[in-house]
Amino acid sequence: KIVRTASELGYRPDSIAYSLRTRRSLTVGVLVPDITNVIFPPILRGIEDGLAERGYIAIMVNTDSDPQRETTLIETLRARGVDGLILASVQLQDPAISRAVADGIPAVTVNRKVNDPAVSSVVHDDDTGMRLAVAHMVELGHRRIAHIAGPQDLSTGLLRYRAFIKAAKEHGLDLDEDLIVFSRGFNESEGERSLRELANRGKLFSAIVCANDRLAIGAVEGLRSLGFDCPDQVSVSGYNDMALVDRIQPPLTTIRIRQYESGLAAARVLLEQFEQRPDDRRPRHIVLPVELIVRGSTAPLGRLRVRRAAGRAAPGRNPPETEAPG
Repeated sequence: KIVRTASELGYRPDSIAYSLRTRRSLTVGVLVPDITNVIFPPILRGIEDGLAERGYIAIMVNTDSDPQRETTLIETLRARGVDGLILASVQLQDPAISRAVADGIPAVTVNRKVNDPAVSSVVHDDDTGMRLAVAHMVELGHRRIAHIAGPQDLSTGLLRYRAFIKAAKEHGLDLDEDLIVFSRGFNESEGERSLRELANRGKLFSAIVCANDRLAIGAVEGLRSLGFDCPDQVSVSGYNDMALVDRIQPPLTTIRIRQYESGLAAARVLLEQFEQRPDDRRPRHIVLPVELIVRGSTAPLGRLRVRRAAGRAAPGRNPPETEAPG
């Protein structure tokens, strides 16, 4: 009867009064490094759906991948009384998050993690992902495989680089250090810069395994600008399977991660922590499976392998220098 009457009168609960009584705001701070990156909307949707199961809402903030801005935003969200934090924008060494958890603020990272084992995380199986990517290139006949790695201060950059090295050793590949370039960010411009750096080293390679899709897109664009064809001359793979990579030319071969599911899992881990006393909370670390998605950016090694020398084969001039396999 009370609920029916409240509905008829258009009554709405006072969230401030509720917060004073329960010491909960029913809000969660969500930090992302770059909202324009299309990988994050599915993750955010999963977070929102998970939080909505218990009546919570998300307050999303953008860190621009700036550690100082991230620290400031964490403190701002805490001052506004959020009940917990979900963070997709974290460095491996991230004292602001460790401090929040030590102070009793429930927190979980998603897609990335920190070195502090006390901070819960939901990540993907990067070891298997890189193994699948390298094995795919090897099955196509490639032996000289380059790697455009992500920033090494981020877990996704470091762990995928280590997984690439491990997979290459398992297949007996020549681990030429000149075939590995470390990007400064997970974006297209860094992919193109890294590709040009690889090209200028003048070493033979016929395939590139990239640490994420945006780096791969930049690498393909860099190859095109230098007069190389993907995949006829150089195969390229990405990582994440972000939206629309199946619509670019060529459609990108990549490792698919569970974007929506990771956000949903992160929200549910946080909600579990809300129901526990601070002294009883134990960190949870969830690793989600990945899968290889084969598209048009990878192809069998043909009769020619590409050797790129600095300053040669500019677009519209001489064809790329090539070398017979052997």
